[in-house]
Amino acid sequence: MAWIASAAAVLVLLSQPVSTQDQLIMSLCAMAAMVVLWVFFDNQPARFVFLALGSLVVLRYMFWRVTNTLPSVGDPVSFGFGLLLLLGELYCVFILFVSLTINADPLRRAPPPMAAADDPEALDALPTVDIFVPSYNEDAGILSVTLAAARLIDYPAHKLTVWLLDDGGTDQKCADPDPAKAQAAMRRRMELQALAGSLGVEYRTRARNQHAKAGNLNNGLKHSQGEIIVVLDADHVPFRSFLRDTIGYFAQDPRLFLVQTPHAFLNPDPIERNLRTFERMPSENEMFYAVTQRGLDKWNGSFFCGSAALLRRRALDEAGGFSGVTITEDCETAFELHARGWNSIYVDKPLIAGLQPETLEAFIGQRSRWCQGMFQILLLKNPLFKGGLHAIQKVAYLSSMTFWFFPVPRLIFMFSPLLHIFFDLKIFVASVDESIAYTATYVVINLMMQNYVYGKFRWPFVSELYEYVQGLFLFRAIASVIVSPRRPTFNVTAKGTTLEQDHLSALAWPFFAVYGLLLLGCATALYRYLFEPGVTNLMLVVGLWNFFNLLMAGAALGVVAERRVTEASPSLAINRQGRMMLAGRALDVAVDRASAVGCTVRFGADVLPFGTGSTYRTGQLSVQPLDGAPAGGVLPFEVGTIAHAGDDVVVTLRFQPLDAQGYAGLANLMYGDAGALLRFQQSRRRHKNIVSGTLQLIWWGLVEPFRAFSYLFKPRPQAAPAPTTDTALPRTPQRAPLLPGGSPGGAEAARPRPAENPLPARPSFARSNDGEPGTDWVRLMLEFENDRLLGGAAGGGRGADLHARS
Repeated sequence: MAWIASAAAVLVLLSQPVSTQDQLIMSLCAMAAMVVLWVFFDNQPARFVFLALGSLVVLRYMFWRVTNTLPSVGDPVSFGFGLLLLLGELYCVFILFVSLTINADPLRRAPPPMAAADDPEALDALPTVDIFVPSYNEDAGILSVTLAAARLIDYPAHKLTVWLLDDGGTDQKCADPDPAKAQAAMRRRMELQALAGSLGVEYRTRARNQHAKAGNLNNGLKHSQGEIIVVLDADHVPFRSFLRDTIGYFAQDPRLFLVQTPHAFLNPDPIERNLRTFERMPSENEMFYAVTQRGLDKWNGSFFCGSAALLRRRALDEAGGFSGVTITEDCETAFELHARGWNSIYVDKPLIAGLQPETLEAFIGQRSRWCQGMFQILLLKNPLFKGGLHAIQKVAYLSSMTFWFFPVPRLIFMFSPLLHIFFDLKIFVASVDESIAYTATYVVINLMMQNYVYGKFRWPFVSELYEYVQGLFLFRAIASVIVSPRRPTFNVTAKGTTLEQDHLSALAWPFFAVYGLLLLGCATALYRYLFEPGVTNLMLVVGLWNFFNLLMAGAALGVVAERRVTEASPSLAINRQGRMMLAGRALDVAVDRASAVGCTVRFGADVLPFGTGSTYRTGQLSVQPLDGAPAGGVLPFEVGTIAHAGDDVVVTLRFQPLDAQGYAGLANLMYGDAGALLRFQQSRRRHKNIVSGTLQLIWWGLVEPFRAFSYLFKPRPQAAPAPTTDTALPRTPQRAPLLPGGSPGGAEAARPRPAENPLPARPSFARSNDGEPGTDWVRLMLEFENDRLLGGAAGGGRGADLHARS
């Protein structure tokens, strides 16, 4: 009651009329106080006061906006568009306050208790675990790494079973009326059966592809018995500590149904790749996983995200398995179990490494599915009317579902200025002074609150850019769900696509059209302001709004100008010790970076691995296990480039075709230490203030259109041929040729396959004009040794350059 009375008193105070000058002074004072709190106080009370001051300014603006700025009802056209703009702003304020409520005090959980490795009773008390890896059309190379890593998870072997759930080789697909499709499905089934057998995992398919991923998972439930179910997407490779850092929570709470971990990625999404931000800017999903999911966790509202999660079988059985009414079975399943009184936990530690869609088309397709699925839940199972949910859980789910309405207000804000510029419609009735006192201060304080809460995880204006890029296409997805809530179907997101050349996305043309329209709007506004009599300063204000939209559209042109992929397989910086066998001699090396198809090793330049005169270029690499892990298999390799870096020699190795033991060795190398991915994420989490974020947007908006227009003259890439391998694991290893110039070797180079393993393009290989290996290993080693002894600068330069590229 005290809280309600205080809130009512504040609202009465905010509704009192004040002059425009007084409003400006109050807003500036609030802004100054927020800056002081931000700079000099770093504690929870200061955080709440900061957000409260900002919220008061926002509420004051919205009261003025609703009561003073709408056009007259006597002008129905202006009033209609003005009301539409107001509704868009009200939606944004609603999302702002809901997100602040959820994320004001995110929860950070203590690690769970772990059973001691030398305590038989504690190990025997651990629950049995089934790991489900559902698959539809993923390449066998991608699946091989995921399954091998799942088998190596730190957990008692007799309590862990890995299942490959194949929905691409069902009876329905094998009996397809199209003989080519039927043959492809049967070939896939045999291929994956052989793969599962060689890796020691269970293979399971089903009769029909009903209820998409949810049906596939439920089929796995019918044929397994584990107390805990782990769900991993086919391209989500688990680190060895996945269960050690999560399983203990289930013993603490018998009503716990879910432990969700974040989705972390080795490769950039199309926006990160095309704007070249992957190495320096937090990924788009990090704000959700590092802040929002922790905020939801405080209110028992963190939900299942489809992968990288553990679920209690007993809870799933109570709910009838994974829910399949909508195409977002993950959130829907959590929604139903929360309503039944079950609890969830979120662990803010990256324990899997996945792949993101490489092309803008695949990215938009993925987001369309998420958008449609969340709207399906909203329309078919509205959280406001769902029994069993606490009030704050209803708000949490409502915020997650209504968030996907963002394309509508985003497009409203993009095109609203043009109504005044071209048609002189007054959809926002305010003077320039009022616009500064109310609107400008509201915008700045809104940015301050977002930057304060999310600054380490989201650059200023990047959310707006992502929303605009998606909004042009998700608008149609929203409309289709509203018209027919049960119509959308599950579509698998394409992964592992190769982009061998720069080109414009097939989705680019709407972005060029919008950019041209906004550019015409800027020119018209400037002309009217300078030369047309009777035009007020309001045209200048609206013109600046339109210019901001133009910068956003210009940055989006940089997104649709797709850059070629410069790495044949995503790599990760690691810090592992290994042993390289070459020409019958062993050499201890440090492994600096690894991918599914190759790695970079470093060792002292004063050590020659074999005798002078040898010409061996192939060998084997083994990696020192961590934390008592079993030794992984050896990795056969072919030597690539050799460079000098100070007192070290840096060598790139290209993995040769891998058998089951080889994939175990690869999993041990890349996914033995979860800290490697966390270190990469933390290296990007540097706070970017509003000024630098604004300058970054201006740079993109001015420069990227030139690159996009230059791509108009580049040819579109041809479609890649389908994989043709018949078996997942070759009977006899085959020597693969070196790749020229470090470029990916064709469309399939991006997907590591058991029968052919192209090396990442980042470490290039020397090659002569006739196609033979360009330089002898020993001669290069001797040259580098001479450079080191003589203090030659050339070798150091080459080594420094390789380190910079890595």
